[in-house]
Amino acid sequence: MKFPGSVLISLVLFVAETAAALCLSGTYGSAGDRMWQWLTLLFALLPCALVQLSLVFIHRDVSRDRPLVLLLHILQLGPLVRCVEVFYIYLRAGRVEEPYVSITKKRQMPKDGYSEEVEKEVGQAEGKLCTHRSAFSRASVIQAFLGSAPQLTLQLYICVLQQEITAARSIFMVLSLLSIVYGALRCNILAIKIKYDDYDVSVKPAAYLCIFMWRSFEIATRVIVLVLFSSVLQIWTLPVVLGNFFVFFFYPWILFWQSKSPFPENIEKALSRVGTTIVLCLLTFLYAGINMFCWSAVQLKLNDPDLINKSQNWYRLTVYYMLRFIENAFLLLMWYIYKTDIYLYVCAPLLVLQLLIGYCMAVLFMLVFYQFCHPCKKLFSSSISEGLLSCFKFLCFVCAPSKSTILMDKADLKLPANTDEAWSSSKTIDSQNGNPHQSVSSNA
Repeated sequence: MKFPGSVLISLVLFVAETAAALCLSGTYGSAGDRMWQWLTLLFALLPCALVQLSLVFIHRDVSRDRPLVLLLHILQLGPLVRCVEVFYIYLRAGRVEEPYVSITKKRQMPKDGYSEEVEKEVGQAEGKLCTHRSAFSRASVIQAFLGSAPQLTLQLYICVLQQEITAARSIFMVLSLLSIVYGALRCNILAIKIKYDDYDVSVKPAAYLCIFMWRSFEIATRVIVLVLFSSVLQIWTLPVVLGNFFVFFFYPWILFWQSKSPFPENIEKALSRVGTTIVLCLLTFLYAGINMFCWSAVQLKLNDPDLINKSQNWYRLTVYYMLRFIENAFLLLMWYIYKTDIYLYVCAPLLVLQLLIGYCMAVLFMLVFYQFCHPCKKLFSSSISEGLLSCFKFLCFVCAPSKSTILMDKADLKLPANTDEAWSSSKTIDSQNGNPHQSVSSNA
């Protein structure tokens, strides 16, 4: 049975970041910075409450009548109790023989075009551990993009305004960045396991390393760009943030309304139509929060029974990164034009170049992951290099002028030369016709 290391990492990041946020908010309170204190507390406690709700919802504790567990979740101790329960199940797993086991069928990765189906016995303990791992993965994603990402942006913004980086704030920002990168990594792994649920998927360390580097460069550059822009154009910060957020929030709903599919009713049997709508809105809220900072590996599809788009769409991936690169470059240009005296000792062109190169490095590690390190790359109908090549061909076709315009331009270019030739030839003919008249007049 696999060691539940992901559960332990999620708990350590959750506890460390919450404790650091409480200590830093106390520091702001003692310094008299009430606004920074309340914002730090808000971005620390709101995701904590959402994490508790997600764990209760996934484990269905309300319908199972577990008042003590619900009380511990209200006291914000739910993840700690769940982690203790996970290790209790893990340590007891091999000592007691389980009377009931379930048999699951998984297909192996194809070798030489042939894929075998393997049966595996799964005991109750392993099934419970799988549920706990899934719950903690989803909780890590919620904590990362609804708590850590806004928190990191806020603390970096405070550092820029105060022109000071304290030890407590730097430790807190490192923890927040690690939490975001880990949440994005869990999002990638969740997407792989959901899309290829019929296969026995094993992720190698090289894949984890590529995802870690990809997400680190992508998220760090995105946060720095947003902070630089908001430090010089505060009045435009809210429109930019809300514009990004609402585009990704309404995008799955627009696709759902265009498909004219019936309203999804199979999320949870105990939920009413209003409850299902609330759950879907929270899901799209999280989806928008993820795409604000990085590419969401899990693509929502509300007209699908699993609510997940299981197809590999290279076009959407390419369009996202192209538009995000253009947006980052535009925000950096606005910062460069309107930068204030607080950036007097900063080499602005070098900083802009470093951030753009950092984002390109993120794209490079992403390409390496999908081309070489993806655990299910053999199942792709087309590789990412082929997908990108077809995208670029399509863009070149759209941007290139049509043949008719080219022919018309060539005709227009040739027309002056032809008219000059015709004009010169007509002059020679006229001169030749004029010579006999001159001779006749002279004879007269």
